[in-house]
Amino acid sequence: MTGRRLGVGAATLSALLAAATGSVVSAGHALADPVMHHVRYTVTAQNPIYTDIYYLDHQPEKFSDYSHNPYSFTPHVDVDLGPGKPWSFDLDMSNPDDYAMVVASTGTEPGTPGLHCDLAVDGAVVVSKDGPKGVLCSLRNW
Repeated sequence: MTGRRLGVGAATLSALLAAATGSVVSAGHALADPVMHHVRYTVTAQNPIYTDIYYLDHQPEKFSDYSHNPYSFTPHVDVDLGPGKPWSFDLDMSNPDDYAMVVASTGTEPGTPGLHCDLAVDGAVVVSKDGPKGVLCSLRNW
């Protein structure tokens, strides 16, 4: 009978170790680095114009960080755009569907320069928009 108890005890120990190892391995997968995607914003104009551009330049760790202070993630640049003078910005993000965004506006500048934006993820343009004085390219739906 002692042999049986050792066998049952060994089997129980093996099962417990297997379960513990499984949870450690599972936790390891949860902590793996996220898949990064290359994002490129491009803004162009059909006619020369001084343009305000806001864009997300780095992804927040969690939405509440962005919600509490969105301008810490979306810098503003003033750019002279025109034929052959595009503006672009590249970055890597793990979740472009929720955060990738670029917006351009001429504000009170006179004229309608015909703004255009492209948002590309991993080399493929996924959003392309046109506007007479302003344009927004974004994947997010909030």
